[in-house]
Amino acid sequence: MTDHQSETVSKALDQLKIELPSWGFANTGTRFGKYIQDSAATSIEEKFSDAAQVNQFTGTCPTLALHVLWDVPGGLNGIGEIQKISKKYDIRPGSISPNLFQDQEYKYGSLGNPDPAIRRKALDHIRDSIAIAGALGSQDITPWFPDGSNYPGTQSIRHRIEYFERGLKEIHSYLLPGQRLLVEYKPFEPAFYHTDVADWGMALLLAKAAGPQAAVLVDTGHHYTSQNIEQIVAWLLHQGMMGGFHFNDRRYADDDLTLGSIDPYQVFRIFHELVFYQWERGSFGDIAFMVDQSHNLKGKIEAMIQTVSTAQELFAKAALVDRERLSSLQKSCSLVDAEECLRDAFWQDVRPIVRQWRKRRGLPEDPLIAFRQSGNLERIARQRRARNMREPQTYA
Repeated sequence: MTDHQSETVSKALDQLKIELPSWGFANTGTRFGKYIQDSAATSIEEKFSDAAQVNQFTGTCPTLALHVLWDVPGGLNGIGEIQKISKKYDIRPGSISPNLFQDQEYKYGSLGNPDPAIRRKALDHIRDSIAIAGALGSQDITPWFPDGSNYPGTQSIRHRIEYFERGLKEIHSYLLPGQRLLVEYKPFEPAFYHTDVADWGMALLLAKAAGPQAAVLVDTGHHYTSQNIEQIVAWLLHQGMMGGFHFNDRRYADDDLTLGSIDPYQVFRIFHELVFYQWERGSFGDIAFMVDQSHNLKGKIEAMIQTVSTAQELFAKAALVDRERLSSLQKSCSLVDAEECLRDAFWQDVRPIVRQWRKRRGLPEDPLIAFRQSGNLERIARQRRARNMREPQTYA
């Protein structure tokens, strides 16, 4: 690679910051049960500690997404402890996710529930989550709404749209200056007839109805197979409504697989859309890059290091696209040459230049090998084994 390409990749990787999910370090389950890992985090401090290890070996993950109620069960009363832990491990609290699916009251939905008392409970919980975010200095509030219905005729879809519009406007009024409400969507699960926020268009309309501090959150697993996610990203960029990503991969639906494990070319195309927009406009704006994966079989920390390393490599590839040439080829409708211009960047082996970038910044050239050689996995497994084996091996 040329010196110019090396500099281009270095600048791209310097700006890439990826937020880790607290829930990705704990034992989680499928619909059928849990497979316990000795080294899984059993407390909020252990989640921060594990995130710090990923950041130590990759140099790209300074923040940890937190989930209310899993991570902040005491609400504002628990903020002081989290602030101490954050300082201890040099990992900042990131986005705050309210919990709108765990309590029994949410059986028929949260903001879309026909019962105004339950809608009020959901709104109050999100308001409390916004206050927690304010106390921790967190910018983004990222609720996921599992609302919907399973059978035709059992709910008024139109009424539920109105409930959501009113609820999100109220939530927006609680936001502090500089905070954002990121509206996430999902086509199905747990609702299978209709989901209240089923796709990017619904999320876009709801975010616009909420107010200027709202935008759309794209989870790369929340689409039907073969959907063109980079086109969705292009539309949201065009509308100024691209707020952030939850990165994972999927073979069928929301599989929460390791980023790039199924379709690395798709992840590359998404990154290219962002980098191309930045080249044309000077910036792609304040877009949050977050991981949303929960591995039941892979080692938690190893899977996160693998994910972040893959993201770095694919982002580096996207940075190497000859955008000036590609733009010219697109305008002249030179189809084969334009496609090959894009593919040339994707097929480049960027691992040597990424290793150089890491070395210059005092990072291990191979983060996964360095973590394995550190002995940290064996150490935390010994420390946590007894606590993990006491955990109920049922879905949670």
